[in-house]
Amino acid sequence: MKRRDFVRSLALVSAGTPILLNDMKVQSIGKKLFSIAKNNEDRVLVIIRLNGGNDGLNTVIPRDQYSNLTIQRSNVLIPEASVLGLTTEVGLHPVMTGMQSMYNSGKLGVIQGVGYPEQNRSHFRSMDIWSSGLINSQADTGWLGRYFDGEYPTYPTGYPDALHPDPFAISMGYSVSATCQGIMTNFSHAVEDPFDAYNLSSGGATNDGTYYGDHMEYLTTLINQSNAYGSQINDAANSGNSLSTMYDPTNPLANHLKNVAKMISGGLKTNVYILNIDGFDTHDAQVSATSTIIGNHANLLKRLSDAVAAFQDDLMLLGLEQRVAGMTFSEFGRQVASNASRGTDHGDAAPLFLFGSCLNNNIMGSNPTISNTIVNQEGIPIQYDFRDIYASILKDWFEAPTSEIQAFFEHTVTYYPIMNTCNVGIEEEELTVARALVYPNPANTNATIRFVAENEWVKVDIFDLQHRIVVSVYDGNLTQGEHNIPMQLTDLAAGEYIVQIKKESGLVHSKLMKVK
Repeated sequence: MKRRDFVRSLALVSAGTPILLNDMKVQSIGKKLFSIAKNNEDRVLVIIRLNGGNDGLNTVIPRDQYSNLTIQRSNVLIPEASVLGLTTEVGLHPVMTGMQSMYNSGKLGVIQGVGYPEQNRSHFRSMDIWSSGLINSQADTGWLGRYFDGEYPTYPTGYPDALHPDPFAISMGYSVSATCQGIMTNFSHAVEDPFDAYNLSSGGATNDGTYYGDHMEYLTTLINQSNAYGSQINDAANSGNSLSTMYDPTNPLANHLKNVAKMISGGLKTNVYILNIDGFDTHDAQVSATSTIIGNHANLLKRLSDAVAAFQDDLMLLGLEQRVAGMTFSEFGRQVASNASRGTDHGDAAPLFLFGSCLNNNIMGSNPTISNTIVNQEGIPIQYDFRDIYASILKDWFEAPTSEIQAFFEHTVTYYPIMNTCNVGIEEEELTVARALVYPNPANTNATIRFVAENEWVKVDIFDLQHRIVVSVYDGNLTQGEHNIPMQLTDLAAGEYIVQIKKESGLVHSKLMKVK
């Protein structure tokens, strides 16, 4: 048995939390996906997966198609008078009041008809395609996993290290995400409870030169890594904060998003968080027998809408919303016509939500045209290829080079202006000898100041707005090149500060926003 197969056959258990290593084949890759620009490396992407295939026609409702929708799906259709209006032509399910408010404040976007050519209606194959970003070949790695492999080819050996103390990605829940599957292992760290994220016993296995010893040494590496990452996650969660009163403690997605907000505000440098909601495979009892407004689908959409709205409110109160963007997706939509069981069957394209304060478009795409004739198994046609949405997010949000993005995909990428340029924490400037970058910014208990020195004496201090030194950060000689100096902010009150870098070659200042 190869080492990677040996590792995938195991489950690591941390304080009652199993970290499942997916049973996936692997293959080598030739190219990495993209490079996060240093000026954008404190940006965060939150991905929410709606497992099972969401019924888009009862989620983002084409208000101009009601007469024919009544023909196609009268036993599941939301009453027209109950639809929450976004525009005169588009509305939301009546339970999605949180997302309606986000749309009205410019923090929710809708992309109509997202899918891929010749949609596969198998849950497993379609989710493989969405997770891998590949259609024409069987994928053994995830689209983010291939990026991480290209950037960190020796992983997991040697990680975490001083430059990368935090997980590259976090999967909220008990299992890691296929999106982050690399060649040797998965780059995401499974976290159900960030306050109880590590306590694995390694057993002290050593390599005695045998086949078994080699594998056990590798397993010990993974366990030690899990404990090290768990310690960072635990510290960030305890240092972080949550200020919104909108979270429903009975909503599992809301609890996970609240913990994500705490980890981000606590200084964790993880760039990607992946979350899940199960239950969208609504073949029967999608709606109640007494009302189409309530039922299983309504409960799921309310859970999603309320949780995302609370999370966005929290980010705003924490001063973090320009650092965080999010998206939802499902492996496919449902068919246009409902079935006799008050449900819908596997379909094709579906709407995708974007959320955050840095969106460029409110609604992309047009409403699907609904026929007045029921066509057996007809789905919603594709308007946007999901791979182009991935590519556009990478280009706009992480400022990935388009040459690297295009090299990754099988088709010619079309870029859409999904997100605008936001004034995020790390300033939108390249680092030069005349500048300094503070990240994360805003920060909670910890931050880092990055700057370039020239074999010289350097003194770093934090000043309040009355130009009084409140923290002495560093005083000493530095070699030529780029340096990252950690700053402890625990004793600082919330507010705005100035970080001063005094060097023989000149004086540099950078703003710092401290949040509670």
